[in-house]
Amino acid sequence: MSPLETSALARENFHLTGLREHLTYLLAHSPFYREHLKWAPATAKELRGLEDLQGLPFTEKDDLARDNMAFLCVPMQEVRDIVTTSGTLGDPVSCFLTANDLDRLGRNEAHSYRIAGCTADDTFQLMTTIDKRFMAGLAYFLGVQQLGGRIIRSGPGAMQLQWESIQRFGPTVLIAVPSFIPKLLRHAIEQGIDPNATSVRRIICIGEPVRDATLRPSLLAQRITTEWDVELFSTYASTEMQTAFTECGEGRGAHLIPELMHVEVLKENGEHAKDGEAGEVVVTPLGVQGSPVLRYRTGDICHWHDAPCGCGRNTPRLGPVVGRRQQLLKFKGTSLYPNAIIDLLAQMREVSSFVVEVERDEMGLDEVILRLSLHDAGTEDQVKEELRSKLRVSPCVILCDREQIDRMRFNENERKPRIFFDRR
Repeated sequence: MSPLETSALARENFHLTGLREHLTYLLAHSPFYREHLKWAPATAKELRGLEDLQGLPFTEKDDLARDNMAFLCVPMQEVRDIVTTSGTLGDPVSCFLTANDLDRLGRNEAHSYRIAGCTADDTFQLMTTIDKRFMAGLAYFLGVQQLGGRIIRSGPGAMQLQWESIQRFGPTVLIAVPSFIPKLLRHAIEQGIDPNATSVRRIICIGEPVRDATLRPSLLAQRITTEWDVELFSTYASTEMQTAFTECGEGRGAHLIPELMHVEVLKENGEHAKDGEAGEVVVTPLGVQGSPVLRYRTGDICHWHDAPCGCGRNTPRLGPVVGRRQQLLKFKGTSLYPNAIIDLLAQMREVSSFVVEVERDEMGLDEVILRLSLHDAGTEDQVKEELRSKLRVSPCVILCDREQIDRMRFNENERKPRIFFDRR
């Protein structure tokens, strides 16, 4: 465990030095930041404390989308890999990685594995795509190489291949979207496979939380672990930050890797969140050469945790994403994030597949429409009653065939299923 994981003072001094170097690099190499920081009240030399960072402007998602190439800090001849965001909240954004950035990506993920208790003795099965310009799959692969473990690149879907790989090669760790696991378990039951008789002991969860805002296991996590004796580990990351937060075995939030990033969690009034408070995650990744950013507003709302963790690390931690700044709904007098609806539907045993749509009604107010397919035993009344009890409001529910929902969720030109459609 490094000093930065145990000492707040060492971490603060390290970040201050790293932020000065970061600003110097941006001003020397970034066309965007040379212009963006022209009127900033603090320069690299004037950054005397971390609080001075608040004098520097934010970087928005729209900045990256509007002027993407202006963020490139190296000649194209030095770029070794090009990745793009999924475009969930707008146009996809490209990030350009140098050889150094690829090494950094691997170091990040190797350290993340260690936080989750993984070692070089583990064999990993990667159930996410590594192609389609997807950074996460590449990061997980590179991290296993730096950790010294083995990896099985089985990719998403393909139930028979997944179980054949598990039974044949004996992976100890799966890397998967958590909502895929119940489908994997259902296939095992149909094929007479006992998941608890396999080698799998851990699942690194990508893209979806397995804890609620209070850090208790979600209903989805409970459903998985009731049927499968495995440990689940939440992660949080984005392409723009080129760094990941990963949960340890204590399950008290996903840990920052302080060598690689400075993070702020800011409330609406601009103040930094205190332990247990929620705010928007703002990141400054350190050591990125190709497409570095400064004070990047992720739009994600998370709870900040900085009390010492039982694992011995004193690094700050983030709770699961409770919503996105741009997606806050005002629905029937209630403030609601789509994530709350999505998490609830993903946990319902009656629901086999779904999408969530938001549009404006004739009065200009937010209207939420849920398109659902149900298992044979599920009823519309059961779903509506659970929605009312958990959300305190009643969205419009439209029952559809599973095939119709899947056509909406899965686009061959997109690498991730699309669950939320904002039509406002």
